[in-house]
Formats: sequence, structure tokens, C-alpha cells
Amino acid sequence: MIAFVQGEDAGQTVQALSAAGISVTRLQSVGGFLQQGNATLLSAVDEEKIEQVLGIIRENCRERTRFLTPMPPMVEPGEMLMPYPVEVQVGGATVVVVDVAQFEKL
Repeated sequence: MIAFVQGEDAGQTVQALSAAGISVTRLQSVGGFLQQGNATLLSAVDEEKIEQVLGIIRENCRERTRFLTPMPPMVEPGEMLMPYPVEVQVGGATVVVVDVAQFEKL
């Protein structure tokens, strides 16, 4: 399983997965749209544990509202563009479940 989670939710999500006996690897990453810190969580689990892992991620990753100031586009000399904050939804998680032909823990 590959889970992309908000940086603020990553620590508690990793702790909850570990407490449930689920091995997880955390990689720091950056989201493409908002350029904010995320974490990519990798975990190899048996098929019967997929719903348990999804439940833990749902419990620990939540959406929230943020006000962000977008980067202004390039303007001609002498022009002035004042960016204003925009309300966006951040957080939650995106989870990809991948079938693996072979897995070995060495």
C-alpha cells in the first residue's frame, strides 16, 4: 500500500499503524499543487489486513481548510499585482493499493 498523507497527520498515522503491528516506512515528500510537505507511507500487508490499514488511515488523516497566497504570475515592469489569500482544502489521504507478485522481508 502507498499512502500520501498531509505532513501534519503523518506522525500520528505512523504511530497508530505501528501500534496495530503494521510495519510502515515513511518518506518525506512534497505535494505538486500546493508545494506543501507531505509524507508517503509504504506498507506491505496481507490482503486480509487492507481494510484495517485503510481504517487506521481514515481515523488519523483529516481534511482541513487553509488560506494560502498563490504565487503571482510574471508581470511587466511597472505593473503591480497583489496576490490575495485563497481558501483551499488540504489534508486527508490518497491511498493506492497495489498487488505484489512477491514480497520478502530480509
